[in-house]
Amino acid sequence: MQRYFSAIPHPILGIKPQEWALILITLVWGTTFLVVHLAMQHSGPLFFVGLRFTTAGVISILVFRRALAGLTLQECYAGFAIGASILLGYGLQTYGLQTITSSQSAFITALYVPLVPLLQWLVLRRRPGVMSLVGIVFAFVGLMLLAGPDAGHLSMSQGEWATLLSALAIAAEIILIGHFAGKVDVRRVTTVQLLTAGLLSLLLMPVTGESLPAFSWAWLLGGIGLGAASIVIQLTMNWAQKAVSPTRATVIYASEPVWAGIVGRMAGDRLPGLAIVGAALIVIGVLVSELKPAQWLRRKKEPPCSTEREGV
Repeated sequence: MQRYFSAIPHPILGIKPQEWALILITLVWGTTFLVVHLAMQHSGPLFFVGLRFTTAGVISILVFRRALAGLTLQECYAGFAIGASILLGYGLQTYGLQTITSSQSAFITALYVPLVPLLQWLVLRRRPGVMSLVGIVFAFVGLMLLAGPDAGHLSMSQGEWATLLSALAIAAEIILIGHFAGKVDVRRVTTVQLLTAGLLSLLLMPVTGESLPAFSWAWLLGGIGLGAASIVIQLTMNWAQKAVSPTRATVIYASEPVWAGIVGRMAGDRLPGLAIVGAALIVIGVLVSELKPAQWLRRKKEPPCSTEREGV
């Protein structure tokens, strides 16, 4: 991955190679919603999440077996922390969806967008840039519109509280990746976090009373396919966030429902007008967050370089 993107010497359209990588995996991320939706008709949530991430972890062991020989205690800690946050994000959100609507879930989950810059400031002591915050606002409003007007009718039931905690877990995952980026080997950390998320999910099945599902090609092929996709997604996140701040990464991740909506539209779903406006605002947020007006002002103040030689 590093060798591939290093072949791109300069930013394209003002966007760095690492940011393009995050945009691409967010596109892949968005397409997984349809697969998960189909698999959930034949499997329980914890079993499917466990199958998906355990499969990804096993594949990672095979692919990165040589690199794993140098696994350190810090990388084990980082991988476990990120993997646990992944499980909490998926698990609590799925639990909440059992008692609340998908629009309410989307509305509450979107709170991770403003939570990330706040946590970045409090935990990492990194003050987000002005344009990144403006991009966050655009993305957050866009997500609210995508959720729909009925999503804001909340009574803070048990399911809504669980979903709120899932939003915090998602924000924590992004912050943790940003915190450990550059300090650990991304191959080893990715392997540990995938195995942690998968195995913890399977271990929680008897605790929550979830039983093994009847065999179905839907959950088997879906779990294996998404397992492979999870390696690409998590590996890219761990690598790219070495050069991309958590706040900037969050704005990019917020475009996930846009891609999910496009895939859903291709599958026959129709987006309402407000959702289309919301999708446009998210895209604007991604673009706005990359603007650097301070650099433009400095360039305008700098005198033009003369190409003429004195005395000629």
